[in-house]
Amino acid sequence: MRAAISAIAEKGTAAVRMSDIAARAGMSTGHILYHFGKKDRLLLEVLAWSEADLGARFQQAADEAASPAEKLALFVRFYLPRHQGDERYALWTQVLAQRHDDAGRHLLTALSDAWEERLEAILREGQAQGRFADVDPPEFVIRAVAMLNGLSGDVMFGRSRWQHASAHSFALSALERELRPTGRA
Repeated sequence: MRAAISAIAEKGTAAVRMSDIAARAGMSTGHILYHFGKKDRLLLEVLAWSEADLGARFQQAADEAASPAEKLALFVRFYLPRHQGDERYALWTQVLAQRHDDAGRHLLTALSDAWEERLEAILREGQAQGRFADVDPPEFVIRAVAMLNGLSGDVMFGRSRWQHASAHSFALSALERELRPTGRA
């Protein structure tokens, strides 16, 4: 899976061949084809594997966080690409650009929903503790994810505005501002 992510990030989904992935993995192309059938299925499986790994690492960090505010900061850090060309995010953008059957759309929806559910759980925990404002959770999640997706595109594109500023800090500041309970500075 790691070999596939690396090859996809380097060549893109359109140009990568099963033989490129097989060579990086030290396997035969036939072995890769036997397990995945076609490239589109491989890309979806690699994305699902990548997201399961990232989600588990996020959850471990969130379980160790002392507060909902710390969990929110972790969420933003794990959600946004780390840098221009981030392999995991490149895989997302390239897979999203393809046409998918119902099974593929279902998988992509489930992967996106998992991140939204994580954010909503953080929000509800913070609200229950009185640390976050009483905003409507589903609406907040839609706004937050839309902003994070836009910032992710900027980071991946290499927009110059993020060369001297942090997209992570910008996003976290915007979310914290919206979640600040009334009457708190």
